[in-house]
Amino acid sequence: MDRLERLFIQIRAVRASKIEALAGSGSNRKYFRLSDSEGYTCIGVIGVDPKENECFVRLSSHFRLKSLPVPKVLAISSDNMAYLQEDLGSVDLYTLCKEEQAKGIFPSEGLQELLLTTIKELPRIQFEAAEGWNFNNCYPSVSMSFRKFIFDLNYFKYCFLKPAGVEFNEELLQDDFEALASDALEEPCNTFLYRDFQIRNVMLRDGQPYFIDYQSCMRGPYLYDLASFVFQYADNFPSSLRTKLLEAYYESLQKYHSISREYFYQQLPIFVLLRHLQVLGCYGFRGLIEKKQLFIDCIPAGFAGLKDILQNATWAAKYPYLYQTLQALSLKAADYV
Repeated sequence: MDRLERLFIQIRAVRASKIEALAGSGSNRKYFRLSDSEGYTCIGVIGVDPKENECFVRLSSHFRLKSLPVPKVLAISSDNMAYLQEDLGSVDLYTLCKEEQAKGIFPSEGLQELLLTTIKELPRIQFEAAEGWNFNNCYPSVSMSFRKFIFDLNYFKYCFLKPAGVEFNEELLQDDFEALASDALEEPCNTFLYRDFQIRNVMLRDGQPYFIDYQSCMRGPYLYDLASFVFQYADNFPSSLRTKLLEAYYESLQKYHSISREYFYQQLPIFVLLRHLQVLGCYGFRGLIEKKQLFIDCIPAGFAGLKDILQNATWAAKYPYLYQTLQALSLKAADYV
């Protein structure tokens, strides 16, 4: 906290009159809103990894040079453990979606337009921002690799699949994991992988989307980010909205990377599967192991998403044992309702 107070004095020449702790989510970073008597506010962040913080600052500077809507970093401590950034307010896409869902009006025309605007911006981040960026500055990983996909799949296996009590043949499952990871890397692109592109990480200011929590960016396949946003099943997007979002992204993508619609929709299910297994691993670790209620509450939606994925498993013949194992897992859904 002392670091944030010193940084505030550095940029405002007065002490902060109020420091308010903000709710976190999945990470161990701590967030605060600092303000002075004149009504000025900014966001203070205390991280756990100085290299991650340094990477966020560099990415923020680079993204702003590319005219991307991200917060301006105002100051960073000499040990890189804390920084201040522009305050984008308290309204995010996640909150708006949940409010409309509670009222039974989701998605309203206005919110649907915000979601479409957001997804159209994604290719700019992935392709435009990659120009002139040295991926060696990414942390902790330069690229989404075969090894990292296997890490994600094992995250799912050990943190969700095994705790759910599903019996499986480790070697057969690993064979399909490796085949899936290899297929995901078939089309290498020198593009940004946001890694956690979802409505929780989109703030709204003056009716426009701003992007946050991109410190894990690296080089990687662009369809992963699309799957992360459109098929985050806990967000409860209706299928009609998903269709519109996919088409909006596809049209925006053509400016940077021309591919056929057939190939686009042929490849997408692989990334929907990969992302969902990673998400289930997160629900298991953050929810079942760390006992964070936010993630425990998402587990039923995770099973609903698994059911949807299995019903549209165009990949089933390529990864038959994985398909069989996920079918067995889906039968455990009643244990988590």
